[in-house]
Amino acid sequence: MNLGFDYAWMLPFLGLALLPLVRSPVTGFDAAWNALLPADMQSRIWTGLIRLMGVVAIAGLVLGLAGLHREEYTVERVGKGAHIVLLLDRSQSMDHSFAGRAPSGAEEAKSAAAERLLAQFVRERKNDRTGVAAYSTGPLFVLPLTDNREAVLAAVRALRLPALAQTHIGKGLLLALSYFTDQALTGSRIVVLVSDGAAVVDPDSEQKLRKLFKEHQIRLYWIFLRSLGSPGIFEVPEDPRDDNASVRPERYLHLFFSSLEIPYKAYEAENPAALGEAIADIDRIESLPIHYQTRIPRLDLAPFCYGAACLALLLLVGVKLSEAET
Repeated sequence: MNLGFDYAWMLPFLGLALLPLVRSPVTGFDAAWNALLPADMQSRIWTGLIRLMGVVAIAGLVLGLAGLHREEYTVERVGKGAHIVLLLDRSQSMDHSFAGRAPSGAEEAKSAAAERLLAQFVRERKNDRTGVAAYSTGPLFVLPLTDNREAVLAAVRALRLPALAQTHIGKGLLLALSYFTDQALTGSRIVVLVSDGAAVVDPDSEQKLRKLFKEHQIRLYWIFLRSLGSPGIFEVPEDPRDDNASVRPERYLHLFFSSLEIPYKAYEAENPAALGEAIADIDRIESLPIHYQTRIPRLDLAPFCYGAACLALLLLVGVKLSEAET
């Protein structure tokens, strides 16, 4: 353990802890000749324990006042998991149900279904390092990669808040990939994109995305929350004139992802059950060994020092009172 002190100038007072070894707190008495006293091992043991309690009482008080603590440190561990960035669509359409209207009655908004199932996904994966990003008109930094599941759950719960505006997926993807910059490659890296639509990715962003996906060795999963009656990402339009990025942005985003030459898988979810199946499939696939570091926070040891000193003082008081009664 790496121990430290908040007030190191108190440490010289630890010398006072030697006083009980020089003089016993129990009242002594004179004998005419010590050789007349019988050997009493039990008394010697009690004398030693009394002196020790005096040492503990003084040392505990001094160490507590000095602010004894264990420094923060990191531990490298190996488990099954991944480095995951959840990229969440925060456009206004996410607050609609899968039927494409404001939720009412038994219907559930797409954002609410995504929040509920992603929270379950985070709770069950104990060894992941997870970050959260979002996008609407612009990218939204939410939470960096961390192994603090409570923080991740809080970030996912932000999906309950009202959505913002339109969709700019290119900037959102660039933000998600930036989470892996200067991160050690100690396990699989994945981006889970959850959206109910897409937009045209400009050529400049396309070029940057191609470079970063390969450079950071990232796997991509896209969960497309398909509203009732909207075109699917796998469907080829019957009219060739509709087969372009302006009319079918979701289909062309899928084609762009497929051309990245990286591990990529797309899911179409038309209801909460299908969304749950998609998340469960990602959970099953991404359970490879991962090396990660856990930060162990600082531990204040002063309360333990005061507790030991208090216990020692109570025992000494009890001994003194017993002495007075005899």
